[in-house]
Amino acid sequence: MNTCENAVKLLTSKGRFYIELGLDRITKILSIFGNPQDDLKYIHVAGTNGKGSVCAFLESILRTKYKTGLYTSPHIFNYTERIKFNGENIPEEIFADYVFEVCRKADEANIHLTEFEILTVMMFLYFKSQGTEIVILETGLGGRFDATNVIKKNICSVITHIDYDHTERLGNTKDKIAFEKAGIIKPGCPVVTASAMEVIKDRADELNSLFILTSPAVDQYKKVSALKGFHQEENLALALTVIQTFFKEITDDEILTGLRNTVHPFRFEYFPKYNLIVDASHNPNGVEALRINLDYLYGEEKRRFIFGCLKNKDYNKMINILFRPEDEIYFYEFDYPNAAKYEDLKAACPYPCKPFARKLITGGDKLTIVCGSFYMLSSLFKSREELL
Repeated sequence: MNTCENAVKLLTSKGRFYIELGLDRITKILSIFGNPQDDLKYIHVAGTNGKGSVCAFLESILRTKYKTGLYTSPHIFNYTERIKFNGENIPEEIFADYVFEVCRKADEANIHLTEFEILTVMMFLYFKSQGTEIVILETGLGGRFDATNVIKKNICSVITHIDYDHTERLGNTKDKIAFEKAGIIKPGCPVVTASAMEVIKDRADELNSLFILTSPAVDQYKKVSALKGFHQEENLALALTVIQTFFKEITDDEILTGLRNTVHPFRFEYFPKYNLIVDASHNPNGVEALRINLDYLYGEEKRRFIFGCLKNKDYNKMINILFRPEDEIYFYEFDYPNAAKYEDLKAACPYPCKPFARKLITGGDKLTIVCGSFYMLSSLFKSREELL
């Protein structure tokens, strides 16, 4: 039966739920479906950190004038969050139908697709069916061999902050990682970035693509932005550069409306009801941004941390960046196959720590910071709305 629950079971089954970079499989299956990706317009976003925030800014602003599609990953609560048309999740029944139809056609053609490839094909089909005018397209991993890079051209590419993550797949230097991200640059299509790395500029030059370097001069806009924190200034600057360069018909009032209405759950998000911050900082660079924001905006408050991450992340470095001797520290060994064990996190921590207890989240005597893996956050909360 084509239910959403069964569709998710199929996506997360052992034969689908893994990463295998490459464009051959998705190219073949999209050809069977008539290449819907060729009929859409894109802003393509890659980078280590900030991709989701840039996409959220862009989509919210563009939606003031256009029919928008937003494709992001991972989700927090439901797979349908990854595919949004005009700010609304793809309906569950349509989601399920697409999962089974894509898998059926792929099986008939003997094409074995991964979870992310299935979702990407569905996204192209759904956005075309809805008459989407602008698609904001976030890469899943890397860029050059990411399934989203099957598109042939775009309005522009956007490359956000580059740092170390997924080094086992993308390379162990920033230049190697940047090279993979720069793989989304298309011939003759501009690229917008806050990174002056030579490897990105060289790739743009090779492809005769306009290289646009931005800087975070966004004071008049950050005051109204719904997303807070120092790290958002660079993300906001990237989004504004795209809008002001390629969408001059969008007025300043529409930009301000879009910024006020931007929603990007659990990215340095404060919930006053519980004196709680939730932040999906899942790598050292993200944790460093969290620490800077906490010290500047909440420097006088005593802190309680609840932290959990995947075991393939550099949690030793993350722990040393994040915590101080005076902090109250709890580690959460959440229910996920690749979750870091409590004992391993404890061994890496130079300060006293304890196992997580759920009642800590709503104990407002201190500023509580829940941070780490997306998978951890989804295991702790049923929805964002429960905290509002």
